[in-house]
Amino acid sequence: MRSDAATTTAGHAKAWPKILSAYARPHRGRSAFELAVTLLPFCGLWALAWACVHYGWWIGLVLTVPAAGFLLRLFMIQHDCGHRSFFAHRHGDDWTGRAIGVLTLTPYDYWRRAHAEHHASAGNLDRRGVGDITTLTIAEYRALSWWGRLGYRLYRNPLVMFGIGPIWLFLLKQRLPIGMMRGSLEPWVSTMATNAAIALIAGGLIWLVGPWPFLAVHMPIVILAGAAGIWLFYVQHQFEDTRWDHDPDWKFQDAALHGSSYYHLPGMLRWLTGNIGVHHVHHLSSRVPCYRLPEVMRDHPELSQIGRITPLASLQCVKLVLWCETRRKLVSFREAQAIA
Repeated sequence: MRSDAATTTAGHAKAWPKILSAYARPHRGRSAFELAVTLLPFCGLWALAWACVHYGWWIGLVLTVPAAGFLLRLFMIQHDCGHRSFFAHRHGDDWTGRAIGVLTLTPYDYWRRAHAEHHASAGNLDRRGVGDITTLTIAEYRALSWWGRLGYRLYRNPLVMFGIGPIWLFLLKQRLPIGMMRGSLEPWVSTMATNAAIALIAGGLIWLVGPWPFLAVHMPIVILAGAAGIWLFYVQHQFEDTRWDHDPDWKFQDAALHGSSYYHLPGMLRWLTGNIGVHHVHHLSSRVPCYRLPEVMRDHPELSQIGRITPLASLQCVKLVLWCETRRKLVSFREAQAIA
């Protein structure tokens, strides 16, 4: 379906949420199907990887790679549930998200609150710090002590960000809802209930298959899926021509459309990542279910020219670490030094 509204230019950011509302209705049968074709292969690959551990550890390790892909897709379904866009039914979305959160090691209600703040403040220089990747301006970085600069450089180092980061975030940080206790016990209840369910399932699997086979299979899956998830989140907002503004100039639609990228991935990777690469559309209307995002791009091809990043070009995003307020773009440490 292509209406006259599809001719709206990309510059008219305020018009897009209304246009996209036509796609914000999930098909519940399709949603159930997407969940089944993600969960069942994940369980099958996990079991097959465990079986292979008995015959050769490397064979099982190879199978953890596709299993991590399906775990990543489960997280994307959990993500849609957090936006109440997967089934468009509060209890259905919430309990599906909570169940998946046990597999992804992500307490659903705790994460949903932090992610909602991210959507409400993405690209706002005055509201950084919740649910996003810490990004400093050049002036803020220069104002740090020597130790502060070293800490920031280590934090933004790819080995730390995508190597240690998944271990820290999924295995440690998300076990306690630090910083999310104001005004409600929900993050605490969500986290402790998720921890208890994780302990119960992990304990059962360790009793069934043994501690070493369990760790040899599950830890690589979690770390690989976590690293891929952090990379996707990074590329979706940490690209050269992203948009950041202070409160007086910050506008939700402009920040969504121009502050989020369109990560143009090959077909299979688009499916495994739940089409989350169409991130500018997702930020414009988070109620559009993941499997309907391709419809949006098909009906409104003008959106494919905004914030477009290819996999090869995305590798250059790693060096972009500081926001230059004069040039209004992300720059590398070397570029920041030259500007200063």
